[in-house]
Amino acid sequence: MKKTHILILITLFSSCSKAQLNPLCDKHATAETKALYNSMQRLLGAGILFGHHDDTGYGVKWKYDDDSSDVKGVTGTYPAIYGWDLAKLEHDSTLDINKFPFEVQKKRVKEAYERGGINTFCWHMDNPTDGKTAWDTTRRTVADIIPGGAFHDVYVEYLDKAAKYLDDLKSKDGEHIPILFRPFHELTGTWFWWCKNTCTPDEFKTLWRFTIDYMRKKKKLHNLLIVYSVADFDSEAEFLERYPGDNYVDFMGFDNYCYDKKIDSYEKNLDKRLALLDVIAAKHHKLACLAETGYLNIPQADWWTKVLLPILSKYKTSYVLVWRNAGMEQYYAPYPGQQSADDFKKFSESDHTIFQNRLTPLAVYGKPTE
Repeated sequence: MKKTHILILITLFSSCSKAQLNPLCDKHATAETKALYNSMQRLLGAGILFGHHDDTGYGVKWKYDDDSSDVKGVTGTYPAIYGWDLAKLEHDSTLDINKFPFEVQKKRVKEAYERGGINTFCWHMDNPTDGKTAWDTTRRTVADIIPGGAFHDVYVEYLDKAAKYLDDLKSKDGEHIPILFRPFHELTGTWFWWCKNTCTPDEFKTLWRFTIDYMRKKKKLHNLLIVYSVADFDSEAEFLERYPGDNYVDFMGFDNYCYDKKIDSYEKNLDKRLALLDVIAAKHHKLACLAETGYLNIPQADWWTKVLLPILSKYKTSYVLVWRNAGMEQYYAPYPGQQSADDFKKFSESDHTIFQNRLTPLAVYGKPTE
């Protein structure tokens, strides 16, 4: 049955090869980056790529082990999307915000690419104006770091450090590894220094455009696919209020978590927002994604196939990513023996989902993978 599913997926993928594809916002993107974006467009309707943050970095009862993954431990295969964080790189730290060594992270990014997986980075950047965490909302930080701001030079130094790291993410053959770059996520919330309570829409747009232009034009990074990811929204106008423009975005998405005693609310909001996003993304010729979701410690045994999958399968969502497995106290993907593990395996085998085993044969970067 698994081989049959893969053959069907390859057939669907190939049949869409001549479809009209949306262009990248970076006109000088590398060949591999273009191939990935085009491949992800062809996969729309064939299946939703499943992702997990820090999947091969650490998990429940293990840390930094080679060839390890809670997702793989349950399903027999890795996820298709691998999420990572740049946070603390701005301070020259050897460890990211989750105490994960950047050298190990870099190794895992390269391994994911070599097996045909897709890497995405967010950045819980510390506040450039005072060095406090991303959750410091006590200042008008955005106004202070855009061009002309008192701390603009500090912000540029942060960007330089991130650019150096991203520039070093290369395959064994020397090409730059394509990255889904997701800066300033959950921007419609109120908890980060870049959120709506700390800056005007115009200030935010200026920050976004400067950041992407700096990475592309000054640092010559042409392996970035840009993800615009909001938090709560209830209308097209609300979603687009701080949108920086089509020349600065490739993916449109949002973050939406499930909480105890609020599953009905989660289902209602997820359904409504994915429906809105389908329309918005089509209008702007972008790919839609559910950039972060999950249910802390997954207390419902059939959550994957009875709550998440029925909603996802209704829409043209490119990928979905669940948050990290920090340990027994916090996990968003099941580990072997966890109460939702059997249901998660069914989820991974659905015709509507794509994990690494189905992604690898598609050669989404335009060349065979290991």
